Amino acid sequence: MDDVIIIGGSFAGLAAALQLGRARRKVTVLDTSLPRNRFAGHSHGLLGHDHKPPLDILAEARQQLARYPTIKLVNARADSISGAIDDFSVLTGDGESLAARRLILSYGVADQMPDIPGFAKGWGTSIVPCPYCDGFEVAGQHWGLVWSGPQSHNQVRLFHDWTDTLTVLTDGHEIPSDVRADLARRKIPVVDGRIAEIAQQGDHNAIVKLDTGSKVSVDILFAHPRNKPSASLHESLDLATVDTPLGIILKVDERRETSLPGIYAAGDLANPLMPSVTLASSHGATAGISAQQSMLV
Repeated sequence: MDDVIIIGGSFAGLAAALQLGRARRKVTVLDTSLPRNRFAGHSHGLLGHDHKPPLDILAEARQQLARYPTIKLVNARADSISGAIDDFSVLTGDGESLAARRLILSYGVADQMPDIPGFAKGWGTSIVPCPYCDGFEVAGQHWGLVWSGPQSHNQVRLFHDWTDTLTVLTDGHEIPSDVRADLARRKIPVVDGRIAEIAQQGDHNAIVKLDTGSKVSVDILFAHPRNKPSASLHESLDLATVDTPLGIILKVDERRETSLPGIYAAGDLANPLMPSVTLASSHGATAGISAQQSMLV
């Protein structure tokens, strides 16, 4: 029996495995090698790894984990979970049954691409969600923001630290009159109409074509499509969740423990703030340490 099975081997899962391996706890990491940021050319904000391709960072992390004999990395999908604290069972897609005293869920979320021609193709390059991840590289340029709801008003204020040139595209959303007045006060153009297509030019530039027939060219387009957990294991476990403007996440306490004792969650699957490799790594380390300390006798 393992001490801990970690489901999801991206930044959060590997950070948890590192802490547990250094504590000489027996760990199995199940991963399907489909991290959320695999579409991005570079990852930013992670100390010591700034501006490196995210897949390169993960590959290096796996190599570093090889020095810990109690960590086992397995390329497999977790199909189901049963049991309770100190006696969990995980069935993999290969039909193997694994047992562990604790579980860490770090299988992340999947972004739901809207049915707009060119959107999926540009995701991670000309269309991005996070200014902390990509804003510095395009600071001072013309940004576009696809309005997604009330939270977009705060993003307008946030973006001011990176650029003074911003265009809002409503994409069919109703923007309240008081918010429109505030945007006008900030001298931010608002373009109405639904987005019909997005054409990419170069690494960042995007041409947004609207159903009104007009076009808007920007140097980078920020958008926040809804997302959903990459697996449904939490549903079968009936774990408590939290609704956010972009989708649901798992509810955790300060130790990253979910509503079911012995099961922890980390990474975008349980992060209400923003997608970030730094936060995912931090939360993963916290989950690993918490799981280890919960097994002390």
